[in-house]
Amino acid sequence: MLFSLYTNDCTSTDPSVKLLKFADDTTVIGLIQDGDESVYRQEVEQLAAWCSLNNLELNTLKTVKMIVDFRRNTPALPPLTIMNSTAPTVESFRFLGTTISQDLKWDTHIDSIIKKAQQRLYFLRQLKKFNLLQELITQFYSAVIESVLCTSITVWFGSTTKSDIRRLQRMVRTAERIIGAPLPTLQELYTSRVRKRALKINLDPSHPGHLLFDLLPSGRHYRAAITRTARHKNSFFPQAIYLLNS
Repeated sequence: MLFSLYTNDCTSTDPSVKLLKFADDTTVIGLIQDGDESVYRQEVEQLAAWCSLNNLELNTLKTVKMIVDFRRNTPALPPLTIMNSTAPTVESFRFLGTTISQDLKWDTHIDSIIKKAQQRLYFLRQLKKFNLLQELITQFYSAVIESVLCTSITVWFGSTTKSDIRRLQRMVRTAERIIGAPLPTLQELYTSRVRKRALKINLDPSHPGHLLFDLLPSGRHYRAAITRTARHKNSFFPQAIYLLNS
């Protein structure tokens, strides 16, 4: 809390650049239009200057740059230099436990969580072997395995391929056989969490996404999001509006 208070005034001054902070992890997200990176680079420089002024040191060795661009002809952008150190451009990076790829596909992230869940299934089998009560084994599954499978599920599940969903659901079915009791499917968990998150945002006027929940004149349903790509259609806000209307 003290560190959060200390860094509270470290913010972006331009609406096209967002500064995301979680404890000592900071991410700069910039919307670059017409190839003009000047505002984004200025914000990065201001961040470095703020850290220097406030006796904090940026770890440039752990700083990377990722470009998300779906145009057919992607122009080459100059390297990003921070304090005389060039940030390498990567195809994916791990952000607060979630692996984000520049093509916004989730294969790498799903491979990671399946591997982690498989390792934890061993402990589930051991608990079953020692005849622990079914209720307690189910609680262990929810806390240790389901929590891994559902990490940031509201972000990636809607855009996941059917093949990857089957891979994930096999983990749930394996746990069901070990426990000997039915477990909620990932689709059920995704739907529940999206709806819960959407209701929370809808009740919070200070949330940046609050205005996206626009009631129709009837007052019974929300205006559907205008989407032009399947990627956008399957993302959180269009899916949240759809679930609130259903």
